[in-house]
Amino acid sequence: MAMVTATETVAEQAGSDPRAPLTRLAQLVDPDSLRLFHPDDAVKAGRARIDGSPVVVFCTDPTRIGGSLGAEESLQVVAAIDIAVRDRVPVIGLWHSGGARLTEGVLSMDGVGRIFAAIIRASGRIPQISVVLGPAAGAAAYGPALTDVVVMANGGRMFVTGPDVVRSVTGENIDMEGLGGLDAHGRRSGVVHLSADSESEAYATTRHLVGVFTRPGWFDLSSIKDDDGLAAVLPASARRAYDVHPVIHRLLDEPDGGPRFLELQAGWARNVVVGFGRLAGRAIGVVANNPLRRGGCLDSLSAEKAARFVRTCDSFGIPLLVVVDVPGYLPGVGQEWGGVIRRGAKLLYAFGEAVVPRVTLVTRKSYGGAYIAMNSRSLGATTVLAWPDAEVDVMGPEAAVGVLHRRALAASTGEDRERLQRELAAEHRRISGGVQRGVALGMIDEVIDPAVSRRRIATALATAPSASGSHGNIPL
Repeated sequence: MAMVTATETVAEQAGSDPRAPLTRLAQLVDPDSLRLFHPDDAVKAGRARIDGSPVVVFCTDPTRIGGSLGAEESLQVVAAIDIAVRDRVPVIGLWHSGGARLTEGVLSMDGVGRIFAAIIRASGRIPQISVVLGPAAGAAAYGPALTDVVVMANGGRMFVTGPDVVRSVTGENIDMEGLGGLDAHGRRSGVVHLSADSESEAYATTRHLVGVFTRPGWFDLSSIKDDDGLAAVLPASARRAYDVHPVIHRLLDEPDGGPRFLELQAGWARNVVVGFGRLAGRAIGVVANNPLRRGGCLDSLSAEKAARFVRTCDSFGIPLLVVVDVPGYLPGVGQEWGGVIRRGAKLLYAFGEAVVPRVTLVTRKSYGGAYIAMNSRSLGATTVLAWPDAEVDVMGPEAAVGVLHRRALAASTGEDRERLQRELAAEHRRISGGVQRGVALGMIDEVIDPAVSRRRIATALATAPSASGSHGNIPL
């Protein structure tokens, strides 16, 4: 396909509307790297580079009929995605669009349906990133939602129907920001993976994200240093909650530009943390329970969040580190009615299907069904490591003896009951829980000093055969 440089056109637009597609694309890609497929098209699309890596980009044009997508505009997006698949490079879409063009009726609906089909064809084959810069309504909301990662700038909006329609149909009064802004989709719905305070921050975040996929690097085990202070990050009391983020940060490399840990969906389902970082120079994905939120329990939303991230990493061959401190699944009527069984099964399926190298590190506890779900040996974990004081069991020892020795405890009172419960819990921990039994049974590969965690994790990932899944990345 013949292409032309966009440099002169960008220069012409530089002093005009900042929403102009070429002005926006120029801020995302490397200088002078954009080569348009067809410069006169309404949707600007072409090949470019981001930090030297080839990509395909496209941008809708809100200066023309609100950026609405007619049949012709839709075919331009489809062509860009198909070219990216053929070239085996990421495709990044900048979205600011009112959705299907009303004046074209069903013809425009057919066009946006073809966009959806192209995204689905490309799913799991190439990374697809959407950057939402303004209102993205109807079909222009579903397009980004089908892609692997959604970045939204402050000022971006996503909704199926706008506030006026919502008001006329349901009687609910809400503005565009409340209906589809950063809080709505970054904290409440989980649609947005990465939020940005400005368009320029959204571009910088997207560039860093592209590097995870296009410049994954390799494991340099000689660069690993032990961390004698890692164990001290956890509180002395095993009952005390803590934020897992400092643990993640100390396990990952210090950054050479960009964030140390690029967390996805940070405001949603916060009892599980997912995101990208580097270990010994290699890009990896991290899934971690966060005891600061709901005690680190898995629930319906966090299981779904983790499952999608696992499938994303598996699709693109990104090794996984799973940091486990989980007391089980969150109990309650709301969870059962909210589909914790169905959604929890998604996490089981994601890990059970994954072929990418994946190491589990149990730091404090791993109980019940959540033990299985968090990348257990039975689901095919590459390596399972544990810190010396970690516990693995059906449930916590105190809860277990409350079930197993209910009558003996009921017959005791006061201090005698507390003493008996402590003794029974210690005995149960010795014979049933703890990591040594897990090692003896082959469920845990090694009990390690926390100080050597980085080295042992990196070695396990580096020596495992590289692999990636052969499946799409359905938006769970």
